[in-house]
Amino acid sequence: MGVVSPLGDRVDAFADALLAGRSGIGPITVFDASTLPTRIAGQAPLPAEVPLGDRKVAFALAAARSALEASGLAPGAGADGRAPRADAGVSLGVGLELFNMDHLAMARRPGFALPEGLAARLGFLQTPSEVCVHALGHRFGLAAPPLVHVSACAAGTDAIGAAYRLIAAGRRRFMLAGGTDSMINPLGVAGFCALQATSLRNDRPETASRPFDRTRDGFVMGEGAAVLVLERLDDARARGARILAEVAGYGSSFDAYKISDPHPEGRGAFLAMARALADAGIGPDDVDAINAHGTGTPKNDPAETLALKRLLGARARGVPVSATKSMIGHLISASGAVEAVAAIACMLRGAVHPTINLHEPDPECDLDYVPNEARAHSQRHVLSSSYGFGGHNAAIVLRHPEAIRP
Repeated sequence: MGVVSPLGDRVDAFADALLAGRSGIGPITVFDASTLPTRIAGQAPLPAEVPLGDRKVAFALAAARSALEASGLAPGAGADGRAPRADAGVSLGVGLELFNMDHLAMARRPGFALPEGLAARLGFLQTPSEVCVHALGHRFGLAAPPLVHVSACAAGTDAIGAAYRLIAAGRRRFMLAGGTDSMINPLGVAGFCALQATSLRNDRPETASRPFDRTRDGFVMGEGAAVLVLERLDDARARGARILAEVAGYGSSFDAYKISDPHPEGRGAFLAMARALADAGIGPDDVDAINAHGTGTPKNDPAETLALKRLLGARARGVPVSATKSMIGHLISASGAVEAVAAIACMLRGAVHPTINLHEPDPECDLDYVPNEARAHSQRHVLSSSYGFGGHNAAIVLRHPEAIRP
């Protein structure tokens, strides 16, 4: 696994910060946000290499490189002349942003010229989503057709689910799967401000993201990426790989309700989670922990709570529910992938991370959200779910390596 997040760019440090309940939210510094209603965000450390000046591409490349190095798998192309691998590919969730406005501003500068070389010119003309998957495929020699997921906040989870299904069907040997996003720019922040979706707690950024709290007033934007190396189980065992988790099941759904709001009863969220459990061959009683979507918006949190109650039934109040966004903000298309890394890292440590800033529980949100402090908790199966703008819903079941069936 590889991660670039507001809490750092190493998986171990990321997990340490989550379990310590540390916030990665602060004032926006990547542009002048002084005239905007929301002036805070979860900014990630920018890698040294920033292709085409696009933060999303930089985050994706850095996370993918870390994931491959940790996996021990050799990419297809490299300095030693290996041929690209046709049995391996990329499945990536990429941002809502259709075009980086910085590109337009750059083109208007006196003396501007495109970089030399056909690849650079083509890259400039591509949409950001194409740039991201092509950058990973070219850099690491992964020649299977790439998959781009643009299902908003569910995209990272959808990307993992799609890669899992391709491998399970025998159509890929391994995949780089995850998500990347950076909407912390004037257009992105102003757009969400116009929707009145973001928190206005600019004076105390670290307390602004407060999922399931009665005083929540919207989400906080974040940025970053996470990439997981998914591989056939037999292949991983044969090469003696350290298996971190099994993607055991995947489910998705669509609300067909409203573009801006989730279904108030969480119907689509419930369906995605139920389908993931069915795909994994487990029932609600087998779920040991939940990594919630947990945005901190007035409408999402009660709807998600209702969906969890319907899914878990009588066990609902006994299953810990963690909201990673309380510490890193909402990474939009990267959120599901980053939260999958969070869920796996905490599961391997036998703990669940807290939902911070939860001091005044909302009566409509009455589950165990692990308020403010991490907790030791053994887990065999974790359910991680993501719900996107427009009504996209996705969920995956992650199984502890010691619980993988022979």
